[in-house]
Amino acid sequence: MIFEALSVFPEVFSPYLDASILGRAQRAGIFSFEAHDLRDWTHDRHRTVDDAPFGGGQGMLMKPAPIFEALDDLSARGEKPPHVVFFSPCGERFDQRVAERLSREERILFVCGRYEGIDERVYTLADDVLSIGDYVLTGGELAAMVVIDAVVRLLPGALGDELSAVDESFSQAGLLEYAQYTRPASYRGMDVPEVLLSGDHARVDAWRRSNAIERTALWRPDLIETAPLSDEERARALGIIAQGKGEGERR
Repeated sequence: MIFEALSVFPEVFSPYLDASILGRAQRAGIFSFEAHDLRDWTHDRHRTVDDAPFGGGQGMLMKPAPIFEALDDLSARGEKPPHVVFFSPCGERFDQRVAERLSREERILFVCGRYEGIDERVYTLADDVLSIGDYVLTGGELAAMVVIDAVVRLLPGALGDELSAVDESFSQAGLLEYAQYTRPASYRGMDVPEVLLSGDHARVDAWRRSNAIERTALWRPDLIETAPLSDEERARALGIIAQGKGEGERR
């Protein structure tokens, strides 16, 4: 899989993407990454990529011409044009479902905004406009790395253990991941649930399913509505949610 990014700070990607799991996956040829400097598509001596907004207002906007020219050039390279991703508060909320969809693309190009924003006309180039959350960042580079991280974990061979991604939160039929423990079995008065020490795999699986439902109902009750649960599981989850609301009202 090929990832690319268009940025005015292309150097920020390497420290993260070259390390740990992502670094190993790159070296194994599971994915490649290249950052392009947007200033390479400017035509003035100052390599200007921003200008004041029409109508006045605070800050500067990224100009359309360098981005259009860059995408024209980059799209002509390679066997097929990239799937172009922009980031915006107006975009689709990025989640595991979107990560799974993007993992089926062959080539993705992230356009990383900076300053006060991007000229609106540039969004006509987008195949996807995404938001990673309701907060403001100084640029789209961090958002691009979040998406790359989430997508790479879904690529065959990236994690080594192919079951790792399947067991994680949001990959378990829309539920949060169950609680996990390691040695020692008892620490500072806190004991590992006995069932996990039993060696009975059927009991362990049943506990993990139950625990995942409980954690989801407590921490992300919004996920319960769409999670594929049995009638009994859904009733239990709704009971946990109702109890949590009741305790909140008492406080």
